[in-house]
Amino acid sequence: MSGLFNCARGLSDRLGDGEWAITRRDLLKASGLVLAQLSLAAPLVSAGQPDHKTILKFGIVTDAHYADAGHRGARYYRESAAKLAECAKLMNEKKADFLVELGDFKDQAQPPAEQSTIAYLRAIEEVFKKFQGRRYHVLGNHDVDSISKGQFLANVVNTKIPRESKYYCFDLKGLHFVVLDANYRADGADYDSGNFNWTDANVPKVELDWLERDLAATSAPVIAFVHQQLDGKGSHYVKNAGDVRKILQKHRKVLAVFQGHNHAGHYSYIEGIHYYTLKAMVEGHGEQNSSYAVVDVLDNHDIAVTGYRKAVGKKLGRA
Repeated sequence: MSGLFNCARGLSDRLGDGEWAITRRDLLKASGLVLAQLSLAAPLVSAGQPDHKTILKFGIVTDAHYADAGHRGARYYRESAAKLAECAKLMNEKKADFLVELGDFKDQAQPPAEQSTIAYLRAIEEVFKKFQGRRYHVLGNHDVDSISKGQFLANVVNTKIPRESKYYCFDLKGLHFVVLDANYRADGADYDSGNFNWTDANVPKVELDWLERDLAATSAPVIAFVHQQLDGKGSHYVKNAGDVRKILQKHRKVLAVFQGHNHAGHYSYIEGIHYYTLKAMVEGHGEQNSSYAVVDVLDNHDIAVTGYRKAVGKKLGRA
């Protein structure tokens, strides 16, 4: 069981390795009122409940797909470095407790080459380091398009997490955070150096068992991160997403799941859990065509997502 990291009960040990809707509490399940997306210069949107205070603030970004390469279609790979630098600057200004990227951090050369893709990874990690707080990575399919998971993890840093951990957890300010890895083939093998079909994303049994133990052992509210989507069926979704959701729902502690992979973005509310899919950073030319968000968790455990550039802001209230 390599690559695991357990932090249940606050103890860290290695185990061997359209538009979207903003919802009021009474309209949550019906997906309420539409919230316009925010520009870079927009101030933080309050959760609509001024009597509640933020207990933790973090940043999210996804699908930077950085490569020192020209654009292909709507994907402007090289521009993601400047876009991510802008994101890091704002997160520093907002004093975010941490910044997490939700996968597909880098891309690859054409034709694919191990040496160049590692160079792209190291370059975009240096930009990510401009954020001065805790930093975390979620594995995405493009992160292993021409290198292995081990090579990816050897060239990035997840704050206070062992290097080899593919999925892991951490605790901060009374909240429990879980980072999942769905980059496994149906036969349970790791995605490795392009040896995968991106539509065949799975969370293997060993990881499901780890998740079950981890959620059973914590009494804190939980927020989860994953690259591929868990809230439906289709090419962008984890094939055994239903099995993952059953575990998340069973423990009645999970507030929200933040996802990437679907560049257009998405939102679902299923059995008391919010599934927020952030729009991709790589899509579109120019600084205005970026996407990242600040997430405020309030003392009543409502969540306010403030979107910047093309990202969508939402109030994620409790039913």
